[in-house]
Amino acid sequence: MKPKITPTNVEVHFSPDEIIVSKTDLKGRITYANRVFMRVSDYAEDDLLGVQHNIVRHPDMPRGAFRHLWDTIQRGEEWFGFVKNMTAKGHYYWVFANVTPDLYQGEPLGYFSVRRQAPHSAIEAIVPIYAEMLRIEREAGPAKACEASLAWLSRTLDELGTTYENFVLDLFFGRRMGKGTRP
Repeated sequence: MKPKITPTNVEVHFSPDEIIVSKTDLKGRITYANRVFMRVSDYAEDDLLGVQHNIVRHPDMPRGAFRHLWDTIQRGEEWFGFVKNMTAKGHYYWVFANVTPDLYQGEPLGYFSVRRQAPHSAIEAIVPIYAEMLRIEREAGPAKACEASLAWLSRTLDELGTTYENFVLDLFFGRRMGKGTRP
């Protein structure tokens, strides 16, 4: 069960040369967490192993973002994206995540997640997008939240002439997006 934690407005940083790594089973339960993950999230290994990865989910993250992640990895594809996580103390940290299926003889066993510090410019660009997705989710209600926010995101990316993957990779690498406009 996810602990009840009150978010703070304190940002946690980690070094650009550090990588947060975790593995989960097919249901999203953590089976491995590296020391960087434990230090940054402020959870001990015993607090992480066997629990849902959403233990670090920050309430500022739209549900649609995670639906997109799960839809992508369950198709056997890798996913890239920006995620705001929450520590055991309620502090937050931004990551650029790459989640990849862990395959054995072609069958998925679980998922690998490798996260790097998200660039400040990318965070500035993604925050208003996530805020709009959250607004749409609240308006749509729990049953239709994910679909509504993902539909908006899809229309926005279509208007920019880009895909989700290209959009987030462009943000991460500091390249211009789509038609040169920012959402």
